[in-house]
Amino acid sequence: MKKIQVGFLMSYDYELLKKAIPPVYAAADSVFIALDENYRTWSGGKILVDPEFFKWLEEIDVDQKITIYKDNFYVPELTAMENEVRERKMLAQKMGKGNWLIQVDCDEYFLNFEEFVNDLRKYDKFLDNPEDKPVQIAAFLLVLYKYVDNGILYVEKVRRQMMATNFPDYKVGRNTKQRIIYTQNLLLHESVSRSEEEIITKFRNWGHREETNPDQFLEKWRAVNSKNFSEYQDFFYLEPEKWKKLAFVKGNSVEQISSNLDYKTLIPSDFYIYKKNFGQWFKSHFK
Repeated sequence: MKKIQVGFLMSYDYELLKKAIPPVYAAADSVFIALDENYRTWSGGKILVDPEFFKWLEEIDVDQKITIYKDNFYVPELTAMENEVRERKMLAQKMGKGNWLIQVDCDEYFLNFEEFVNDLRKYDKFLDNPEDKPVQIAAFLLVLYKYVDNGILYVEKVRRQMMATNFPDYKVGRNTKQRIIYTQNLLLHESVSRSEEEIITKFRNWGHREETNPDQFLEKWRAVNSKNFSEYQDFFYLEPEKWKKLAFVKGNSVEQISSNLDYKTLIPSDFYIYKKNFGQWFKSHFK
């Protein structure tokens, strides 16, 4: 036990796993890929998977770490978000109690997964009787907004994301609503930096389907480019003000973007992390 178990949810954007799995493979004890046995999304849409993808998985799985976990993850009576939470819980159960249960979305790419694992190991005590001391470990996402000429627009301020837990009683997405331990780890999130067709597919099938207005979001997304992005603000698809401003970095691939970003200006400071963790510790002991 006390393993590093990494899980992915395979759906309509499964090709992005070719960028998401390699950064975590070496430092993970096991990698689980959850795929609906009937190839359905949380909204009931059909997933079309090229057989070559499974060949790719076999080729990269040199250490025999990858398990494809198929089950019925679509229940018509549930909302898309309810189906998402249900699948995440089922996947976590498959990954095993007593381990660090990390769930990474297809469009999230760790920049230094080994460092995240090192941070997790500082808290291995929480893996003993996890139901008595549930915690969740947070990292930060740098949201990629739109590929433009010679580079990409990204959301200027990183946002927190729950990435791991010892007790996967998920309430919304990956959030268990339990004590949070913050780390200074960063992932690139290829959220809406896709083609227009891919964005529409995402909005039709993901957990936030009932909350989003694709037409309203796409109107601004289409208009923004490398020359005028500073004239706009409020870009988030749920609560627009949460993505206040965009910034630009050169690069036409994840690798180029990673090498051109100045992470020191993006990752929250040591004091910020200390303050947040102290507050979470205090609340967990005195609530």
